[in-house]
Amino acid sequence: MVSRFNVKSGASDLWEYIREPRPYRWTFLFMSFALTFGLLWSFMQESVFVPPDKPRVVFISTFAEGRSDEEIRRTNLENQKRKEAREAELAKLREKKVDAYKALGRATGVDVDSMAAQAKVDNAREAAAAEARQKELYQASRTVGDKPE
Repeated sequence: MVSRFNVKSGASDLWEYIREPRPYRWTFLFMSFALTFGLLWSFMQESVFVPPDKPRVVFISTFAEGRSDEEIRRTNLENQKRKEAREAELAKLREKKVDAYKALGRATGVDVDSMAAQAKVDNAREAAAAEARQKELYQASRTVGDKPE
């Protein structure tokens, strides 16, 4: 089965067939290339640009239509309470995580108190640098806005 599909023998057979002296062989070869190239070229020249579909906007509202200002305030307060409860729960979880790492550090003989103090200093330094950068950017934006035109 493999010997029937030998690429080398197939290519040599094609080359021998092309080399045989036949009338109009170069004409037919040129015409086949020209026809193939002409068809491909004609398809490549056609370009059709379809305009994009208009966007379909669907508004979804989870609020009742025609709510009063008092209802809006009440839902805002409820949402704020839920947010604060979530943040408090996350803070408790973070504290538990820190305590667990401190317990692990103490169990392995690491001085976690000095590491915590150093981390506190580093965090304060980073916060001060960020605040100074914010002030600098604010002052730069103020001076740019104050320039006369």
